[in-house]
Amino acid sequence: MTSIKIISFVASFLAILLVLPVHEWAHAFVAVKCGDDTPKHHKRLTLNPMAHFDLMGLAMLVIARFGWAKPVPINPNNFRHLRRDYFFVSIAGVVSNYLLAFIFYPLWILSFSLFATTFAQSTFGQMAATLLSGTLEAVFAISLNLVVFNLIPVYPLDGFRVLEAIFKKPNKVMDFLREKGYIILLVLILINFLTDYIPVLGYIDVFGFLMSTLTGIIGQPIALFWGWIMSLFI
Repeated sequence: MTSIKIISFVASFLAILLVLPVHEWAHAFVAVKCGDDTPKHHKRLTLNPMAHFDLMGLAMLVIARFGWAKPVPINPNNFRHLRRDYFFVSIAGVVSNYLLAFIFYPLWILSFSLFATTFAQSTFGQMAATLLSGTLEAVFAISLNLVVFNLIPVYPLDGFRVLEAIFKKPNKVMDFLREKGYIILLVLILINFLTDYIPVLGYIDVFGFLMSTLTGIIGQPIALFWGWIMSLFI
């Protein structure tokens, strides 16, 4: 049982090393394409995980599969079309995560038949197959989680930037979401995490309910599409 937990932890961490940098790189890439070289100057136009990790956000990702990275610095004044480009930059991360989920879902499904039986002859082979399958599953699951999680409209998440792109002027609500964003996130994640140890908290875990419901909804088209594709070859 302990070895399974260790493998699951390692698989999640390996998935994060891919999922999180791709998310932040997408923000930086789109910003540069829209005319703002600020991410490049701050060395954020990279897939190097160390350039993007926020210590608290990384800890939350490893522990609860919900977390964040350091916001990519941008200067909207450099955009060619301010509100349009700011919106594109804001959603670039979640779009990249959804594409990752789309790509890794069939790899995860195929890993059962292609690798599990091949490596099942030894204990080491079984552990390797479990780690491989677990990592592919984690990339899929964490990617979907980040899509939904990052659209929460509080700072420093992408949903907050989407609101900034929609509203022309600052307002009290936006100021509140910016100032209290980290506190709101930590409280939501903490309640969700503690439900495993204090079941009664499940009654107020609105965050967990919405996350599981929405990730299931956005993941369904991916499963249906690849299920249809695979049925053509079986």
